[in-house]
Amino acid sequence: MSSELTEEEMRRALFGTAQPEEQFSAPPAQDPVPEVVFTKPAVVPAAKKKAAKAFTPRLKVTLRVGNEFEGKRYELTHEADTLSSLLAEQEAVKAARKKHRYVEVVSVKSM
Repeated sequence: MSSELTEEEMRRALFGTAQPEEQFSAPPAQDPVPEVVFTKPAVVPAAKKKAAKAFTPRLKVTLRVGNEFEGKRYELTHEADTLSSLLAEQEAVKAARKKHRYVEVVSVKSM
């Protein structure tokens, strides 16, 4: 076999033999399709079962807050839906800073 192939031989090797266009015929005429209207079936609502409430991890953050530098302080608790004590602490401090100027974290406990 020769190592040099002609362009026509390469095309046949890659794409197969050329099919003459005469073999392809025009697609057959399609019959008109009757119009179909889809409607939603009437669904009767069945008695829904209440899903069991999934366990959500909660942390209880206790804060000491006040608006005066060395004045009265109040204890405030914040419940966070997370397992991360750092995120719970940040969330509680952010919420407390909206109303109070001085915020001190006392404890972070699991509920």
